[in-house]
Amino acid sequence: MKKNIPLAIVFVLGVAFIIQFFIPSRPSQIAFNTMIEWDLILFVFASVIAVDSLVRHHILKISRKTKGWGYSIVYLGAAVFMILAAVFSGTREGSFYMKLFNYALAPMQATMFAILAFYMASASYRAFRAKSTEATMLLVSAFIVMLGLIPQGAAIWSGLPKVSEWLLVIPNMAAKRGITFGIGLGITATSLKIILGIERNWMGGH
Repeated sequence: MKKNIPLAIVFVLGVAFIIQFFIPSRPSQIAFNTMIEWDLILFVFASVIAVDSLVRHHILKISRKTKGWGYSIVYLGAAVFMILAAVFSGTREGSFYMKLFNYALAPMQATMFAILAFYMASASYRAFRAKSTEATMLLVSAFIVMLGLIPQGAAIWSGLPKVSEWLLVIPNMAAKRGITFGIGLGITATSLKIILGIERNWMGGH
């Protein structure tokens, strides 16, 4: 019963919204807008559950002293400190909380993105090694695009920026659309499996 009721709710709502999308009407649009508002409420409750799960995870990690448990102490301490700062100083510009946000949190986020960019650059270097025909084409096209986006590229050849733009607009866009189309098909297939009750991992089943 505990599994059949959620499956029935998902099936009914899934089929109803599919019909609403392809055959819209005023009553169905009103129901759809109402469900969107309910979705925001559910999102708030889901956020509370997510925070609770995250806190429990770090507390359990600290109590068991597993690998990296010191970072959990830093995380929980920083989270509590930021919450208290927001409560007591407010979130207006110039408040203690905003100073922490602008001069501590934002620089740390920038540092994390810089580290991520470094790893992306190293991964690109490994991918651009001309070990095959495809890798060679990727290397040459990437070199042309990067060279066409800087002033030195136009100084070498005036038509290089146009070639770079063509590579971005035509072949690159075609590849992006193919990837997006594949993602859309994957989302559609997964959604249908959930609606029809084939995929039950979301409710703890197999």
